[in-house]
Amino acid sequence: MQIVRETGGRVATPAVRISLPPPRPRAGGTPPVPEIAARIEALSLYYGDKQALNAITMSIPRHRVTAFIGPSGCGKTTLLRCLNRMNDLVEDVRIEGRIMLGDVDVQGPGVDVTSLRKRVGMVFQKSTPFPKSIFDNVAYGPRVLGTRDRGTREATGERSLKAAALWHEVKDRMQESALRLSGGQQQRLCIARALAVEPEVLLMDEPCSALDPIATAKVEELIDDLKTKFTIVIVTHNMQQAARVSDHTGFLLLGELIEFDETARLFTTPTDRRTEDYITGRFG
Repeated sequence: MQIVRETGGRVATPAVRISLPPPRPRAGGTPPVPEIAARIEALSLYYGDKQALNAITMSIPRHRVTAFIGPSGCGKTTLLRCLNRMNDLVEDVRIEGRIMLGDVDVQGPGVDVTSLRKRVGMVFQKSTPFPKSIFDNVAYGPRVLGTRDRGTREATGERSLKAAALWHEVKDRMQESALRLSGGQQQRLCIARALAVEPEVLLMDEPCSALDPIATAKVEELIDDLKTKFTIVIVTHNMQQAARVSDHTGFLLLGELIEFDETARLFTTPTDRRTEDYITGRFG
């Protein structure tokens, strides 16, 4: 990609080029406009007196991959964690605005957080398998939610592991400790564990940052497969990764959403100079 802008007779040349992959062919011509999975309305968040998010407003499309990019400390992970109220675990947090998941206000006082986190699953930056067997990891969510029948839990575990592209690697090892898996396998196990409760939205906070290139490629391919059934929101510092896996991208800076658009358009013809400066490597 090359972005050239004339400013007062000066031509700005990017320091870094971001190569977008060719668009994947879609059957049936132009895809329909996606439905909205969640709406964020004037969302602001404060840690004590410090404001971390400033009046964020955006819509997250259903069955698409939405990426949040921006420099460290810009609010990407904070925004992601608002979607399933993980910020409730942080002391002295105050939130203004709304996040609508369907017709439910996620921040509403009557919302059952356990039920919310069933609808909005999360995969963390570092793989976090429980020190239990592979089976107990994927069966944990259904068991906590009341599924007592082991046969049902086994079927759910197999379905989830297949969805996470891990079943054929572990089907004969289900009683082994999950900690014996490789780093990439552990991350896919965590994805399977999140999928086992059949969420509507899957949040991913830097899911590949600790993985080698081969494991990263497997997770990225998995993300592309999963979006046919789930809405995925991913935080990444890797702009090449955002370009590869996401359909829409939001650029955050100092707690503000500077620009949100289809990924191809944001990376090739950003409307805000700050977006251009970031994706071309002038800061960040």
